[in-house]
Amino acid sequence: MAERIERLFQTIRRPNREAYSNEEVARACREATGESFSAVYLWQLRTGRRDNPTKRHLEALAQFFQVPATYFFEVESGDRIADELLLLGALRDAGVRDVALRAATLSPQGLTTISDLIEAIARREAEAAAPKAKAPAAEAPATPAKTLTEKESDAASGQADRRRRR
Repeated sequence: MAERIERLFQTIRRPNREAYSNEEVARACREATGESFSAVYLWQLRTGRRDNPTKRHLEALAQFFQVPATYFFEVESGDRIADELLLLGALRDAGVRDVALRAATLSPQGLTTISDLIEAIARREAEAAAPKAKAPAAEAPATPAKTLTEKESDAASGQADRRRRR
């Protein structure tokens, strides 16, 4: 339950992309149910310290975050809605939305190339974020290094060529 509630807070945000506070969500839930619903209680639900909210509290949370109440009550439905929330959260980012709208008009081959480029960039960023052991300075590459764009282009072209040959 805590994971589902926390996912709502992480995914459904204000138009300016700031997260809602426990206090403002609790206030809205109090107003919707007429029952006690404090920011501390909501924090306890989010962190798993309390794990048995009332049906009315869950319905109020669902109403606030504009998701069906089944998100909390049905495993299969909740998982499907959680996947849709991830997509919704990504599409709220203007840059992601722009890429998705442009990609909608591409051919299947174009989509494959874009997908390959995204994978190459994601790998590069994951590697850059991971702590690396420093290579000795004396081991300079024998040939000039390609730029990131050239590497990504080569990776995408090679993967696209392999897919076409299959």
